[in-house]
Amino acid sequence: MRGRSTRLIVALDTKDTAQAVNWRQATAAHAGAVKLGLEFTYASGLEAVRAVAGDSPLFLDLKLHDIPNTVASAIGSLAGVRPAMLTIHASGGRAMIAAARAAVDATFPAQARPLLLGVTVLTSMDEAGLHEIGVPGSVKAQVIRLGRLAMEAGADGLVCSPHEITPLRQALGEDPVLVVPGIRPAGSAAGDQKRIMTPAQARAAGADWIVVGRPITRAADPAAAAAAIAAELAA
Repeated sequence: MRGRSTRLIVALDTKDTAQAVNWRQATAAHAGAVKLGLEFTYASGLEAVRAVAGDSPLFLDLKLHDIPNTVASAIGSLAGVRPAMLTIHASGGRAMIAAARAAVDATFPAQARPLLLGVTVLTSMDEAGLHEIGVPGSVKAQVIRLGRLAMEAGADGLVCSPHEITPLRQALGEDPVLVVPGIRPAGSAAGDQKRIMTPAQARAAGADWIVVGRPITRAADPAAAAAAIAAELAA
């Protein structure tokens, strides 16, 4: 097990502003950050994103993927949101990642720059899914390929499934910040996630952050569910 701790990000996956605020407030004592993504941002806009995040560090998961100039311009539009982390697709290529890096550095003051995270392979994808879109080889090989590219081009870290934490640490060392969705407490439904682990397993493998949504937000008591995961990470 690595020396640094693993922290919880609660995914506020809803279109409803009041519901998102309720979940954030209920889980704030147990979470290191909250995630807002495409669903909420498209429904409510960036001002609502900032309002919902409140004082909690914000993982803004928009997975930007476009030509380099468009991605850079989009990042430039996020100055008022002040995310702690933001995502781009590593499959956008070296020039796009480098443009995103330059845009982050130009948009945000040094003390408030968000971590730029490259999404490797979505946790809903498996090897058969990769082959359908023309990517040969294994999920692990593709994750390492994209992870190395992203870090070389200026990313601060990566988003990967829990099953690729160990291979990425072996290939890239301790420098990448690894943010890991696809986390399901023991006994939880997998949903649309295909490459999953429990919080304790992800911590042991070397995740810096885990992202958990439905097992917390759909629980009868979201605060208790978040507390249980935080306790598992701290054990």
